[in-house]
Amino acid sequence: MKHTRTKAAIAAMLLGLGVIVTAYSARERTVAPNQATGQETDSIVLGMGCFWGAEKRMGELAGVVDVESGYAGGDLPGAGYQQILEHERALRAGKATARNHAEVVKVSFDPAAVTLEAVLARFWENHDPTQGDRQGNDVGSNYRSAVYYRDEIQQAAALATRDAYQRALGAAGYGRITTEILPLRHYTAAEAYHQDYLRKNPDGYCGLGGTGVKYPAAAQAAATPVRAPAGLDGARLDPARQLIVFEAEDCEFCKQFDADVLSRWQADVPVVATLGAHPPAGWTLEQPLFAAPTIVLFREGREVARYTGYNGEKANFWKWLGFQLLSPEQQRIAFEQGTEPPFTATNLDEKRPGTFVDPITGAPLFLSRAKFESGTGWPSFFDPIEGAVTEHPDRSHGMRRIEVRSASSGIHLGHVFDDGPPPTYKRYCINGNVLKFVPDPK
Repeated sequence: MKHTRTKAAIAAMLLGLGVIVTAYSARERTVAPNQATGQETDSIVLGMGCFWGAEKRMGELAGVVDVESGYAGGDLPGAGYQQILEHERALRAGKATARNHAEVVKVSFDPAAVTLEAVLARFWENHDPTQGDRQGNDVGSNYRSAVYYRDEIQQAAALATRDAYQRALGAAGYGRITTEILPLRHYTAAEAYHQDYLRKNPDGYCGLGGTGVKYPAAAQAAATPVRAPAGLDGARLDPARQLIVFEAEDCEFCKQFDADVLSRWQADVPVVATLGAHPPAGWTLEQPLFAAPTIVLFREGREVARYTGYNGEKANFWKWLGFQLLSPEQQRIAFEQGTEPPFTATNLDEKRPGTFVDPITGAPLFLSRAKFESGTGWPSFFDPIEGAVTEHPDRSHGMRRIEVRSASSGIHLGHVFDDGPPPTYKRYCINGNVLKFVPDPK
């Protein structure tokens, strides 16, 4: 007997125990005080197949304070479990066209205890996001994988973590992620008998096993930066090198910077965002702030550089940061299309398992398993990580070449040629001095 029937039968028998259905608006504020800790909580809605197992798996993550089973993402406001099953049967029979809800969980978490990325990492790891309208034995659009976000920050985090996990899945031989990532709509809490189902029924059906592929440790370490509501505590910051993003309430440019840059932060330099207008006690600004956001780099508690305002110009911001982080030789290669002398890169002979990343943004560029010995004197790769680089015609020095740039920062990396090994027969000839190597954890 298929699980979908078994679960429906169980639900029908339990229906008499009572139904509690509450509507939720995507416009409703989802940040509220947690009575247990006094901290504010955030929430995100996730679809992982059967919500019984999803509720259990997400509730096991430290920092998660509540998980509620529910329905979302369809065209049926207020629909309950039986209506959703009936609508799915009608869809399969060609007797309905309206989009069905997915079984979801609303995960409430304490941002001071766990990052949004860590929540999403647990989501990706604990189901198979490549299966389309199914999860294990559960088949139907109501069991689809989904992330339903409430703002631009959650959208950016969902897309960034999806891309990071896609690279890990691809390396393990899995196909494309089918998870839909859409704004939250028509959320309804599930009936009372579905809540905490596996806690009440320890031997009940879970149905979630995941792929066994771990979310990349390097990406996990680059969690969404801390945001302080007002004052900053210098004891919690890095005195040697610290970025502080000074923001303002209801600042659209700040929200855009958060979505474009902060939510994807993987750079080495620590960063914190604050709604306050002052640095920590004992730290000094060179001049007052006059626009939001203003990004200030501090060394030993003193301002050494600042970037004022933001309107979507990511490349300009990363170039500014690059001039603060890179050596003069690295700057020449990155921003002036320079080339290092052959056989001089310190990572030329690097053979350990790991990832070569952008030296400014920290974004992964090449896996070490795609590296090969070309004999040219420059690190060479037969394939970049999907979406990590861009290619551009280059007619400098009287030659016709294809330039390779980092997609995240726009810096010059090198060139690509058609004389590489199989399976791509490409040779990405890259300046090693603008690659940072991150070894895989042992």
